[in-house]
Amino acid sequence: MKKLLLFLFTAGIMSVSQAQIQAPQPSPFTKIEQKVGLTDVTLEYSRPGMRDREVFGNLVPYGEVWRTGANENTKITFSDDITIDGKELKKGTYAIYTIPGEKEWEVIFYKDAQNWGNPAEWDEEKIALKATANTMELPFEMETFTILIDDLQNNSASLNFIWDTTVASLTFNVPTEAKAMASIEKVMNGPGAADYFAAASYYHDEKKDLDKAYEWIKKSVEMGNDAYWVLRRKSLIEADMGKIDEAIATAKKSLAAAEKDGNQDYIKMNKDSLKEWGAEQ
Repeated sequence: MKKLLLFLFTAGIMSVSQAQIQAPQPSPFTKIEQKVGLTDVTLEYSRPGMRDREVFGNLVPYGEVWRTGANENTKITFSDDITIDGKELKKGTYAIYTIPGEKEWEVIFYKDAQNWGNPAEWDEEKIALKATANTMELPFEMETFTILIDDLQNNSASLNFIWDTTVASLTFNVPTEAKAMASIEKVMNGPGAADYFAAASYYHDEKKDLDKAYEWIKKSVEMGNDAYWVLRRKSLIEADMGKIDEAIATAKKSLAAAEKDGNQDYIKMNKDSLKEWGAEQ
């Protein structure tokens, strides 16, 4: 009996010691996955709050390396080589460190992203790239430290570091055009209707070569790809080429197909374009 009681007592202690108390973290973890052009960008960081503290110049001193968040390294991962201010940053995962200043920040992409906060020993050889971020004053306070991947373009985006009344912005460029052109050239050796549509759409969006875009969109339609969104694109290309009569005829076909499918967005877009081009409806 004594052995049984001792066993139960020991088991009870082990059970209590293995239990984990769940409580919210003071600096919650955040993970953001963003597609910029054709490049995957992943951002992982912890978000401290102001909590009535003076942030920059006090909690975060000016002129000193800051972990740029809380807890483990703030990490950013690029699936392709990118450029910042004309300098190349190889694809991979980096820790982001910053040196805040009153008018600008130095942003450091550090090859070792396995630290808790700043490295115990800073190694200049592990710096992959340094860049300067311009700062602006916000008309409001951001209570929780925030990093946004914003101002999304086909070939670029911005990293915005926001806390208190400060935002520091850094633009990076991705190799969308090179990847898209390589893909188009490869696929054009044996393209299907969807490939012709994708290539025409890219050329049209980037204002590269309307004649080529028109040739490809016609081939797509001729191969049976006559969905209303394809016809919509064809009408826009025709209009940009000055082929207004053709654009009106194509838009009417797109409108009829959209009405049949009940797609209100394409119904409105086509009607707006037909009105703009002076068509009788």
